[in-house]
Amino acid sequence: MLKNIFSIFLAVILLLNIAAIPVLAESDLDEPVYDVEAVAQITSNTNIFELKAKAHVLMDATTGQVLLEGNSHERMPIASVTKIMSMLLIMEAIDSGRINMDDIVTASDYASGMGGSQAYIEPGEQYSVRDALKAVATHSSNDVTVSLAELVAGSEQGFVVLMNEKAKELGMNDTNFLDCTGLTDDGHYSTAYDIALMSRELIVKHPGILEFTSIWMDTFRNGEFELVNTNKLVHFYDGCDGLKTGFTRAAGHCLSATATRNNMRLIYVVLGEPDSNTRFAETRKLLDFG
Repeated sequence: MLKNIFSIFLAVILLLNIAAIPVLAESDLDEPVYDVEAVAQITSNTNIFELKAKAHVLMDATTGQVLLEGNSHERMPIASVTKIMSMLLIMEAIDSGRINMDDIVTASDYASGMGGSQAYIEPGEQYSVRDALKAVATHSSNDVTVSLAELVAGSEQGFVVLMNEKAKELGMNDTNFLDCTGLTDDGHYSTAYDIALMSRELIVKHPGILEFTSIWMDTFRNGEFELVNTNKLVHFYDGCDGLKTGFTRAAGHCLSATATRNNMRLIYVVLGEPDSNTRFAETRKLLDFG
C-alpha cells in the first residue's frame, strides 16, 4: 500500500515538474521549409489578387512607389522581421563610424539567455561585429542580435527606444517595437507597408547589408556553428539578395524580400502566411509580377 502511494506521489511530482518547464515561444523558431516542387505548384496556381497572406505590399525600392498591396496598413505581429530595424540601426552605427566591423562584441548573461533561434553564445564569449551581423542576417540569431543591440545602445531596452524613434522618423505610423528580436507578440506590431519602409531605408541607405543577407551558407564561431539562411529565396530565386523571414504562431509565416528584376529593385512583404512554402511561393509570384 505504502509502495503504491509513494509511486503515485512520484508520478504527481514528475507531472508538476514537466508542467513547470517553460514552453519556448515559437517566435523565430523559423526553420523554413522550401519544397521545390510544392513551391513551383503553389506559384503556378497563385492568383496575385487572391493571396493567402493576411497582408502584403510590393514596392519599388528606388522610388518608394507601391505597386500592389492588400491590407498593407493593418497592424500585425511580425516576429523576426523585426530584425530589419535592428540591422538598420546596426548598419547606421557602422556607417557613421560609431562602431566598426572589426570591433569585438562580448556576450552578456542577458543576451546569451535569449530563446528561439540562436547561436548558443556563452556569457563572456567574444566575436567580431562582422561575424555577429552575419549570424543575425542569415540564421536570425536572437542571442547575437541582443548582443549587438547592447553594443550599440548599452542595453536592449535602450536599443528599443532607438528603434521606435527611427520608426517615427521613417513615417512608420503603425509600428511599435518592444524588443529587438521579435520574440514578443503582444503589443509588438507593425504593418506590411511599414516593413517595406524600413526595408527600403536599410537597402538603399546601407547597401552593404546585402553582403550579409545574400549569404546562403556560412559559419560562426570559427567554423564551429553552421549558418544557413532562413530566406531560401536567396538560393532558389534569381536576383534575390535579402532580406528577412519571421515566424510565430501569432504572426504566421512572414517575409520581407528584395530582388532585382529587369534592372528594378523590388521589395515584397508578406505577413500571416499559412505555411513556409506558401510564403516563398507567393513572394516569387509577386516579384515576377513586379
